[in-house]
Amino acid sequence: GVALRLRRRQVSKFMDSTTLKRQAAELAADLVESGTVVGLGVGSTAIFAVRRLAERLRLGDLRDIVGVPCSLATAVEAERLGIPLTTLDERPLVDLTIDGADEVDPAFNLIKGGGGALLREKIVAQASRREIIVVDASKLSPALGTNFALPVEVTPFGAGAQVRYLEQLGAQVTVRRDQQGELYHTDQGNLVLDCAFGPIARPAQLADLLAARAGIVEHGLFIGLATDLIVANIDGLRITARPDLSLSSPGAW
Repeated sequence: GVALRLRRRQVSKFMDSTTLKRQAAELAADLVESGTVVGLGVGSTAIFAVRRLAERLRLGDLRDIVGVPCSLATAVEAERLGIPLTTLDERPLVDLTIDGADEVDPAFNLIKGGGGALLREKIVAQASRREIIVVDASKLSPALGTNFALPVEVTPFGAGAQVRYLEQLGAQVTVRRDQQGELYHTDQGNLVLDCAFGPIARPAQLADLLAARAGIVEHGLFIGLATDLIVANIDGLRITARPDLSLSSPGAW
């Protein structure tokens, strides 16, 4: 797509990935306009954006925004920082959402869910006019599934049947556990199955198969939802519109 390199964000080749992600997230936060509804994503990159939004509110550079958090943890951080929050029941249309991703293909399809909030993240993404995804260059991939297992959220009831179903589709399935070794539960109380498919040739087709399966609550394939991508690498920050939105055809990274 048409890429705009932003010179005002100088990036040193000596900066680590955390600094790069912070600068990219702050750039995304600087695109937020006063008087808007903002989707607040999940994970370290999204939290950088949340902190920048709070800073802009304190400085008076930004006013009259409300946030829709994509996880309980994001809600806690936003409230701590003084960002007013709302819900999709009160404000069903989100102007702009800032979130991260675990893997991005050249058509801006995503794998998300490494942080376990894939259901809420997808609900907010589908309600958003604009979905800005912030990543470092390591998340760019020729095909989804090449570098990251696909998270699939399932109900505890019948989870074993979902493991068998996913294995029949070609995945190596791992039931996610927390740092204490206990079963990981999402904000909804569900389980997450991390499914290593390898490169996924037809992500939209796989998404349909997963969506049709009772007991699979949601999956981490985000097809056609990202509208903009901000990539941080040692050469600088680059913001790009999705290829079909910028009238260019997707190719390779």
